[in-house]
Amino acid sequence: MAEKDAKVEADNKDLPTLSKEAQKVLEQVEKMTVLELADLVKVMEDKFGVSAAAPVAVAAGPVAADATPAEEEKSAFNVVITDGGDNKINVIKVIREITDMGLMDAKKMVEEAPQTVRENVPKEEAEEIKAKFEEAGAKVELQ
Repeated sequence: MAEKDAKVEADNKDLPTLSKEAQKVLEQVEKMTVLELADLVKVMEDKFGVSAAAPVAVAAGPVAADATPAEEEKSAFNVVITDGGDNKINVIKVIREITDMGLMDAKKMVEEAPQTVRENVPKEEAEEIKAKFEEAGAKVELQ
């Protein structure tokens, strides 16, 4: 175990040193399941009004006055349900399948469409999700 701790320290030289309290919290987090961690993150985001999403850096280079900017192909999409359709139960099932929402939250999302179901999803995955929703009878847009 000491070798593992030494390796972690060597790999994380740029990380700050934690206080004893923070170390205790880290030890508790290490014992949690992925689902417990996901719930913890959601509660912390809500409580503190922050997002755990990684910031995306946008680099802008100089553009010549006579040059037209080339259209870049989007690589990440937001999946937005625009209409729950006639078979809302199947749409709710799809929402619960692709998110970790509870039944009531998924139902509310379908009833209050348009709603963003997933954000910053890779193109391929977004198209798969869209197909699942359309198969269930919902109308979906990729933005």
